[in-house]
Amino acid sequence: MAGIYIHIPFCKSKCYYCDFYSCTLLAKKEEVLAAICDELERRSNFLQGETIETIYIGGGTPSLCTPSEIGALLEKISRTYGLLSVKEITVEANPDDLTPEYLQGLYANGVNRLSIGIQSFIDRDLRWMHRRHNASTAIRAIDNAHNAGFDNLTIDLIYGVPQMSLAEWEYNLRQAFRHEITHLSAYHLTLEDGTVFGRWLRTGKIHEIDSESSQSAYLLLHDMATSAGFEHYEISNFARPGFRAHHNSNYWNGTHYLGVGPSAHSYDGKRRTWNIANLHQYLLLEPQDRHFDSETLSDQDLYNEFIMTSLRREEGINTEELERRFGARKLHYFSQRAQKFINQGILIYQHNTFYIPAVHYLISDSIISDLFEV
Repeated sequence: MAGIYIHIPFCKSKCYYCDFYSCTLLAKKEEVLAAICDELERRSNFLQGETIETIYIGGGTPSLCTPSEIGALLEKISRTYGLLSVKEITVEANPDDLTPEYLQGLYANGVNRLSIGIQSFIDRDLRWMHRRHNASTAIRAIDNAHNAGFDNLTIDLIYGVPQMSLAEWEYNLRQAFRHEITHLSAYHLTLEDGTVFGRWLRTGKIHEIDSESSQSAYLLLHDMATSAGFEHYEISNFARPGFRAHHNSNYWNGTHYLGVGPSAHSYDGKRRTWNIANLHQYLLLEPQDRHFDSETLSDQDLYNEFIMTSLRREEGINTEELERRFGARKLHYFSQRAQKFINQGILIYQHNTFYIPAVHYLISDSIISDLFEV
């Protein structure tokens, strides 16, 4: 089984926190969609005939595409790869695009999962992030999606916002859970270079929140989500039983995927490729099949990636799987390095499995990096 990711690079405006590749050149949309369809066909051998199980259309803002344009992309995949085994087709959307008519069009074209970029139910924070919707629009979008027949619905929320109190974060979570979502992705605000917030950080206009406040917000997130019946199955992801994100779960499980569109990444088990993150260059070079770079992953790369993606998940690392894939020497190496974290109680070894308890997910990056082979 494999997946396909389509990157739609267009946004009406740039959110101040976002470091994903996007642009506002909407006049180029038709040309880019044609190039993406061409790339889907041109790179059809990348997955070597593997059956497609998931499709994810992200961005950017894919909901700037009409339902018929989304349908044309899916029709191209159907003709080139087949859709018979596809069980999840996700489209990312901005709340103010999700009118009843638009949602009916997506549903009619085969989309069965929505990812709505809400980020907050507080207007002050939405304005500060430079989002183009408000809280009432966000709630209306969720209601419209339910009414259109979407029962597989995920939203994004951001915490760690400097001016957001713990009570306001609790309000955001209560709003999310009372509107019958089936999945939640919650991300700590990061102030990345190349973003407006990154510039503000350098000039002292904003500051990162302290680690104690981050921890309090994260523990509240975990407690409220699990109390509401959600499984905390990955560091930033929560799902009602039966509604885990198949596409993202496949990424973390090492499933192969093809990414098309500007800046999209692909992986075939041994090699990673990444498309050029420039709209004009993508349009110029894609017809010549010169629009991406690639690297062959070493055994060390594959091992470190396995450690990283496995320890981000609830299932953790099964010792038999680690030994089967990388050999007894790597298992011994990992076990030795893991012991100090086991002694500290922030890594658990139980039933032939190493895992990080959910309450310690927030410090998982420092644990994982210390377990890499260098």
